[in-house]
Amino acid sequence: MQPTRFEIGLEQLSKIDGEAGHNVIQSLEDISPDLAKFTIEYPFGDIYSRQGLDLKSREIATVAALTALGNCTPQLKVHLNAALNVGCSEEEIKEVIIQMSVYAGFPAALNGMFAFKDVLLERHSDS
Repeated sequence: MQPTRFEIGLEQLSKIDGEAGHNVIQSLEDISPDLAKFTIEYPFGDIYSRQGLDLKSREIATVAALTALGNCTPQLKVHLNAALNVGCSEEEIKEVIIQMSVYAGFPAALNGMFAFKDVLLERHSDS
């Protein structure tokens, strides 16, 4: 039997976001279990599992987009961790954020870099 979108998505979520991703899903369960399910099925079950880009490339694109949006700090932090989880180096992530200063402006890049600083501090304090 072929795995469902949900099963594929849950596997991808675990691989990419680990505990942080599961925390997001759990935080939705009491207010909108449907949104939790959709979050697993669509982005992780349908998109992250597609051929054509590896997970590192997908996370670079995601970090760039969330940085450029400038108002998604919680989601950006989850994906900054995910980028590190799938093999991006700290230097690569910093460069992606700096690159966004050209297209999204300095405020967005500054906010992105401060979010990354928080992520690194959290990761180093956990180890």
